[in-house]
Amino acid sequence: MFIQVIQGRVRDEERLRSGLDRWLEEFAPHAEGWLGGTYGITDDGMFVGTVRFASEEAARRNSQRPEQDAWWREMSECFDGEVTFHDCTDVMMLLDGGTDDAGFVQVIQGKVRDRDRMHSLIDQTGSVLARERPDIIGGTIAIDDDGVMTETVAFTDEAAAREGERRELSSEARQLMRQEMDLIEDVRYLDLHEPWFASHR
Repeated sequence: MFIQVIQGRVRDEERLRSGLDRWLEEFAPHAEGWLGGTYGITDDGMFVGTVRFASEEAARRNSQRPEQDAWWREMSECFDGEVTFHDCTDVMMLLDGGTDDAGFVQVIQGKVRDRDRMHSLIDQTGSVLARERPDIIGGTIAIDDDGVMTETVAFTDEAAAREGERRELSSEARQLMRQEMDLIEDVRYLDLHEPWFASHR
């Protein structure tokens, strides 16, 4: 799987959402390898989109279509300043991966110091979270070539997520989470209170 993370400060939310809806209606049916996406806007106006493709090659072919380029030129006018893209071939699934059933999504970003160690920890984390954090229903972890990680964690809803944060975890879970966070520098959290989703049908 290949994930492209798109971020930018929103100038015109209504136009942005309308443009994304248009892409789903007009372009998604012809986008080779497109699997889906998770989108949202933080309280301070930061748009975050994590778009999933079957492969990097499929994503590249999609971006090279003239109609895709024209669409993006229009969409770029919805943002204030620079839009950042993180192209990630290093992708991991948390539990069942991306889900369209989440009521709240938290995005965790930072610079990974040791991606091999991160892979090992994520492999161990899934079964522990399934047992101790039923409010977490899926997620994706994507790391670009510069080591910037974007972890998208899907929750049933925000109230359950906040309750889960207060829950006393086992020593195993606490140790795994501490080790994971110790591998990430410059961590920041982006809360998507009203996420929206799209998936290939």
